[in-house]
Amino acid sequence: MRTLLRVRMDALDVTQEPMPEELQALGGRAVTSAIVASDVPATCHALSEHNKLVIAPGLLAATSAPCSGRLSVGAKSPLTGTIKESNAGGMAGQTLGRLGVGAIVVEGLPADKAACYVLRVAADGASLTPAPDLKGLGNYDTVARLFEQHGSDVACISIGPAGEMKLRAASIAVTDIEGRPTRHAGRGGLGAVMGSKGLKAIVLDAAGCKRPVSADPEAMRAHSKRFAQHLKGHGVTGEGLPTYGTNILADVINTAGAYPTRNFSTGTFEGTSKISGEAERETILERGGTPRHPCHRGCTIACSSIYLDKDGGFLSKGPEYETVWAHGANCGIDDLDAIAHMDRADDDIGLDTIEMGAAFGVAMEGGLLPFGDAEGVLSLLDEVRAGTPLGRILGSGAEVTGKVLGVSRIPCVKGQAMPAYDPRAAKGIGVTYATTPMGADHTAGYAICQNILNCGGSVDPLKPEGQVAISAILQQATAALDSTGLCLFVAFCVLDVPDAGVAVVDMINAHCGTQWTGDDYMEILGKATLRRELDFNRRAGFSAADDRLPDFMTREALAPHNVVFDVPNEELDQTHAGL
Repeated sequence: MRTLLRVRMDALDVTQEPMPEELQALGGRAVTSAIVASDVPATCHALSEHNKLVIAPGLLAATSAPCSGRLSVGAKSPLTGTIKESNAGGMAGQTLGRLGVGAIVVEGLPADKAACYVLRVAADGASLTPAPDLKGLGNYDTVARLFEQHGSDVACISIGPAGEMKLRAASIAVTDIEGRPTRHAGRGGLGAVMGSKGLKAIVLDAAGCKRPVSADPEAMRAHSKRFAQHLKGHGVTGEGLPTYGTNILADVINTAGAYPTRNFSTGTFEGTSKISGEAERETILERGGTPRHPCHRGCTIACSSIYLDKDGGFLSKGPEYETVWAHGANCGIDDLDAIAHMDRADDDIGLDTIEMGAAFGVAMEGGLLPFGDAEGVLSLLDEVRAGTPLGRILGSGAEVTGKVLGVSRIPCVKGQAMPAYDPRAAKGIGVTYATTPMGADHTAGYAICQNILNCGGSVDPLKPEGQVAISAILQQATAALDSTGLCLFVAFCVLDVPDAGVAVVDMINAHCGTQWTGDDYMEILGKATLRRELDFNRRAGFSAADDRLPDFMTREALAPHNVVFDVPNEELDQTHAGL
């Protein structure tokens, strides 16, 4: 039986209780959204004592299911004002699964607003302790000290200075296999929520704990092996991502004319070949880095990497596609080393790389520095770390930065910056940006599959027809997948191989002892989760009028295709009609 840990920061105590009956069949995003939707007043201030930070592993965490270690973090977002689930890799999800913890709920505020605490969770219980020595430290130094105190076999969840300063772009870091804080629940500013509660870090110690016992261990092993074989045999999950990582998309999206460049002013970047996945792999190999690296144990795709500097020392994880784009093409920068330094700084300060890259692009358009100025961006990151007035503006995200600097082209929906796909040239992802409960978020319904990659079908990315339909079903399927703990990238295979989707449901049934059909899976983990999220947003004051892209995208034609976003509002409003 999984347990729920309730951490009361006002009383500075931790209690353990059985997972509530209504949550027992849920995991990951389904858990975080269910608790936030039921327990958090929708109109509360996101940094007040009324908000709750919920951390939950997926249903399949710590099992033999491949790629099942993703972690969900949920709260009301200080960036968007909506309900939010942010997703991270790293070792925390698997460790919580071994500890038998279904959710950690952090609530209330400490009496001493300047205090700093660490939560330790182990087989023998959980406790909160003051940690004044960690205050103000970056994630790398924070984790190093935690390892000195608790041993190097623990998994850590932490915030950097951005979270402590409660900046809206603040992320939550999770340590990887080597114990580095390189995996982040980046979107939505949830690091600020953790910081508002005075919680600097969580240490997870699963020493002596074994994998959770499946209801039918033999069936679980068989279905996991079958699913792993499907992943290995698919061109994306078995070849493309393992070889080149997520940045394999750079050339693909640039060729499609949907690669946002210089603050979404055009759809192609002339320096793409210098920052592509192919160039990144070549650089990693030349320096003796690791071109294929799993973010957690049990990941068979292993799309990450280890990026070394020119002297052969560790610099950062291989910057992911979104990070390379945000600090690269979006800022007119074609220097991979500079981008890797930016990635390292973001991870250490505790910042969402997408939000910060978008903020820098907006700042460049506003005249704060010229496009292409890599040294200038690194200097601005120093401002954020130091908490200067300018740093706090930038660390509050692209929308705040644009408003302060008087910029009209601000690529945000519900206050959250758009990721690395221009919706004018990939209109399905535009529907997702507009209508997901999460603000502009590509992972909420990755229509790039059908628009550009031809996974799970093909829908012309430049025409409005059919885009709402694909986004709607993808948003439902993604909510379900986020609840299992499986990596979103398994969806490439699931979309193309029908038995891979069947295997996901079979693994859940074998592990949990359920007898779900595919429809049950979509209803309980997918549709019901979206209904809760949409209801929360309605109660928070959001309406159909908020489910829109920025006006400039409906008026300014994007080169090279010279298209605008023209999916009718009436169709956008029907995206979730099937729920």
